[in-house]
Amino acid sequence: MASSLRGEVLNLYKNLLYLGREYPKGADYFRSRLKAAFLKNKDVKDPEKIRELIARGEFVIKELEALYYLRKYRAMKQRYYDEDNK
Repeated sequence: MASSLRGEVLNLYKNLLYLGREYPKGADYFRSRLKAAFLKNKDVKDPEKIRELIARGEFVIKELEALYYLRKYRAMKQRYYDEDNK
């Protein structure tokens, strides 16, 4: 694996670990699933396949961010707008 791809993979792993701290099922659950996913693909040597896996990981990052923003939005909406309906 080229050093630039290795750096990208490590950066992806770090970002996912950081985002996993707020995961609804818990950080330990997320960390174990993340580690299993990365270990499953540790023997991949093809640079194109590695790029595809990195792209999938970046998609997961976007999905997690959307999940967290939606959770924040729902919490704020519940705090400020549910009292108007009563």
